[in-house]
Amino acid sequence: MSGAPRRAARRRSLGQGASRALLYVLVAAVLVFTVFPFVWAFVSSIKPDDELFTTPVRYWPGRATLDNYRLVLANGEFQTALLNSVIVAVSVTAVSLAVGSLAAYALGRFRFRGRSLVLYVVLGMTIFPQIAVLGALFEMINFFKLYNQLTALILTYLIFTLPFTVWVLTGFMKAIPREIEEAAYVDGATHWQVFTRVMLPLSVPGMATTGILAFIAAWNEFLFALSFTQTPDKRTVTYAIQAFSTTSSGLYEIPWGQTMAASIVVTVPLVVLTLVFQRRILAGLTAGAVKG
Repeated sequence: MSGAPRRAARRRSLGQGASRALLYVLVAAVLVFTVFPFVWAFVSSIKPDDELFTTPVRYWPGRATLDNYRLVLANGEFQTALLNSVIVAVSVTAVSLAVGSLAAYALGRFRFRGRSLVLYVVLGMTIFPQIAVLGALFEMINFFKLYNQLTALILTYLIFTLPFTVWVLTGFMKAIPREIEEAAYVDGATHWQVFTRVMLPLSVPGMATTGILAFIAAWNEFLFALSFTQTPDKRTVTYAIQAFSTTSSGLYEIPWGQTMAASIVVTVPLVVLTLVFQRRILAGLTAGAVKG
């Protein structure tokens, strides 16, 4: 009898070990799948042109070089595109958080007829693909004479950043205990004071999360930038990379090394932004609104 429990325990141990090994394999596969494109872009960016198409494939350059980065960072049009992307992404994020937090406060803390309908309409706006509204937006941009202006990008990007911000922040506002809000009202606070001094500080995790996602979405957007801007001085980085001009390459040769270097330069700020705000987001998500 004593051997049976021992064999059962051994089988359970083997099963747990197999499950753990399978989990590690899956995690490794997902990690390779997600990280390899970025690694390959970086390796390609430090390869000289004559090594980019060598066979068999070389996974590390024989002689690494930073010439592609020098050419990219010295390109005046790319520098302008970087500045334009910063202006557009920061503006879109700020407007999304300002308007989205006010809307989320109203939808999450007040009861009124049609509230659920408004929420579902906001959610429904995120379902439509960008191409479905491109024609109507193009007509509106031309009507208001905003074509080839950064303002056109800021306004159109709000179509996909603002609904997401409202929906996520509404959930955060709903989760805040009403006792905190009622205590502020008892102390004589107005609705605006409750919103700015109570709700906003407690919604920082949600605002950080939605703000980062809105910034990334605006930074990476390509279709609207391609459709609503024309001249190089109004392009964003995604458009600039697509229309990257050759420098040392031939007229009919795509400068893949410079394109990969530009892609790395564009991606690094997003990675840094996520890493900087990671602790605050995690700390805020795990911290309760009421501390005892």
